[in-house]
Amino acid sequence: MSLARKLAAILVADVVGYSRLAGADEDRILARLRTLRSDLIDPTIAVHNGRVVKRTGDGSLIEFRSVVDAVRCAIEVQTAMVERNAGVQPEHRIEFRVGIHLGDVVEESDGDLMGDGVNIAARLEGVAKPGAICLSEDAYRQVKARLDLAVTDLGPIRLKNIAEPMRVYSLRIGSTLVPPVKAQPVATEMPSVRVVPDKPSIAVLAFNNMSGDAEQEYFSDGISEDIITDLSKLSELHVIARNSSFVYKNVTASVPDMAKALGVRYVLEGSVRKAGNRVRVTAQLIDANNGGHIWASRFDRDLTDIFAVQDELTQEIVAALRLNLTHRDQGRLGQGRPVDVGAYEFLLRGREQASAHTRTGNMAARSLAADAIAIDPEYAAALALMSFTHVLDYVNAWSSDPEASLRMGMDLAQQAVEMAEEQPTGHFALGMACMWNRELDRARAEVLRGLELSPNSAELLILMAHIQIFSGDPADALETLDASMRLDPHYPEILLQFLADARFSLGEYEQAIVAIQRRLQQNPQSETAYALLASCYGHLGRMEESRQAWEKALQINPDFSIERRRRVLPFQNPEDFNRRVDGLRKAGLMFPDPDRC
Repeated sequence: MSLARKLAAILVADVVGYSRLAGADEDRILARLRTLRSDLIDPTIAVHNGRVVKRTGDGSLIEFRSVVDAVRCAIEVQTAMVERNAGVQPEHRIEFRVGIHLGDVVEESDGDLMGDGVNIAARLEGVAKPGAICLSEDAYRQVKARLDLAVTDLGPIRLKNIAEPMRVYSLRIGSTLVPPVKAQPVATEMPSVRVVPDKPSIAVLAFNNMSGDAEQEYFSDGISEDIITDLSKLSELHVIARNSSFVYKNVTASVPDMAKALGVRYVLEGSVRKAGNRVRVTAQLIDANNGGHIWASRFDRDLTDIFAVQDELTQEIVAALRLNLTHRDQGRLGQGRPVDVGAYEFLLRGREQASAHTRTGNMAARSLAADAIAIDPEYAAALALMSFTHVLDYVNAWSSDPEASLRMGMDLAQQAVEMAEEQPTGHFALGMACMWNRELDRARAEVLRGLELSPNSAELLILMAHIQIFSGDPADALETLDASMRLDPHYPEILLQFLADARFSLGEYEQAIVAIQRRLQQNPQSETAYALLASCYGHLGRMEESRQAWEKALQINPDFSIERRRRVLPFQNPEDFNRRVDGLRKAGLMFPDPDRC
């Protein structure tokens, strides 16, 4: 039997009083559990990058890539259960106990997990109160600076079959407001308190899916994302990125608290009900300063009118905020030719799959984009999405011919721009493809054009920072990353890698290490982070730490190749890459084959 030892974030959950519930009506409780798993639990686990290792009747063992993901998932499920149990007699409620631990586990060949990490999580679940989440000290240490949690320190507790007492922290949902993810400053680059910009600022929350079908979530999310995209085209408005505003999805928090955390004055919330060929969209604009409703409206239309609804909604928000749009901004609203609704739905599903940034998600996104193009061959947004998937295949060596993937990505992105020059998505795709094709000046020009069309695009700013790093402009990249973080305070963890790359290029190895360690807290399975960490330690003369980081990189990806990265990473000055290799050499690392030299 093949065994692999690793560090993992483990969540164990079970149903409180399952035997009592099953004894009263076993068929009914099993049916309710199946519904909960399909409608709530499994989709939430998937969103937070979890893997269900096994289920045992009323219990579950789940592995996450980080403790942050595990806690976010647990909070969403427990919060949803509070809402579902409202009005249900206590003896009929389904409530969960949850334990979370970060520890050493052994993975068997069939994917099962064993070891102390699993045992401790199970014991933590056993001491949790109904509806609560118990964290070990190791787990709490990973999230206390990243999640604004109301916790109770239970002190050292002796857990069954665990030799030493363990300090346990309890998080209870329902009795105390649990604000979602707290934006964390990166080194000294971000202020600890969000400052509302001097121009109108808005966050668009994920619209609630009121269709009665969890499978329609992609549609309500897509509508919300498209409204964000439309508003982001306005230079007179500060618009928070989807990545940050969607953090508040399915989380109970007040509008003033959300607005304060995101640094905005206005919040747009709403709902989408899709049934057959009809759609109802409701929306309301709230002033967080006083909680007052500035504007509210409801749109009942045929599904084919969904794009007109989005345009009208955006125009009414502009009017409600009394924005004095420039002629250029006014012209950006309502741009674009009509799109087939069927193609649009395929695009929304494809975007959802692509956001996972996995090989299987990438393949699914490309297939869905192809379905959209089959319906509408001139659908530029679908071509841009397909281009993105091919470029990711090149970067990650996910295809049998990465070079052909890059060429395909370039061709598709060029087509997208030619079909719809006024849409920023095509310029993003072409900018990304050009960057990886070592056409850095052209990539920069495409991103600048995209930012002209969408000044509030955090994604375009991150891409620009990446181009600046490869072009030898790390100081400018830091300023660009700062601008992106203001638009996306709950920025994706990849941004921390770019921050570390910029600091490394400036020779600021200690600050690069801080950024890398913060990324690894969120994504402990990043071999690129560990490889850069090894080089940082090598430059600082911390040889043992360098060796450990490098071994971790190879453990995560045994095929990690320095030589392939030399070929792929488009540094304008080869010395910028050589400096990364020099850090490894200073640590005395020996590579077992010519590709690791």
